Amino acid sequence: MLTVKNLHVAYGQSKVIRDVSFHVNAGESLAIMGRNGMGKSTLLKSLIGMIPSQSGSIDIEGIPLAKLDSYQRVEHGLAFVPQGRMVFPFLTIEENIMTGAETSGYTKVPDYIYRFFPVLEEMKYRKAGNLSGGQQQMLAISRALISDPKVLILDEPTEGIQPSIIKELARTLNQLRRERQFSIVVSEQVLSFALELSDRFLVIDRGQIVHEEARETINQEKIRSFLTV
Repeated sequence: MLTVKNLHVAYGQSKVIRDVSFHVNAGESLAIMGRNGMGKSTLLKSLIGMIPSQSGSIDIEGIPLAKLDSYQRVEHGLAFVPQGRMVFPFLTIEENIMTGAETSGYTKVPDYIYRFFPVLEEMKYRKAGNLSGGQQQMLAISRALISDPKVLILDEPTEGIQPSIIKELARTLNQLRRERQFSIVVSEQVLSFALELSDRFLVIDRGQIVHEEARETINQEKIRSFLTV
């Protein structure tokens, strides 16, 4: 599905991502974990094209993406939910969702989105800036999903969300990926959320992948050791 090979990303002369390679299978959820400043967000932004890569390849179903603009990558099946959500505060919930519909051709919010996030339908005419952090995250995910992605990329989705909502969010994303048949790449520091959502775990440290484990055999203490200062 999504294949990344020998990816290098830099800010000026400072290399942030160093020779990163990984593969995401169809329907799989992959967690990229690590401490702050280790390159998680930079890696995901490079996948969607917000930050250019110096070298290496990014392919989806064999189609090379590394030289394409962000909107072209969305057309080929990537969708991105940024850290901090970045909703349009003065647009309504419904207007926010529809900003992501250009590549899919939807003329209204599809029923399945409101089925999975009923609170958004109840408040669809409310301005997005008035929503809680958890509700804004649901909105940002819905805006990405309306493009009918093959791979949904989530950057720190639990940031600023109440603990009571985090587990439910993971369950909803799992149900969505099974029903809508997309893969997930998520950067995360909250191990409990990643365990609920992900099938496989990569740990990034100083821009390099230093550890990989499947959920079935995961050593939680070892993963935690990479997340603590």
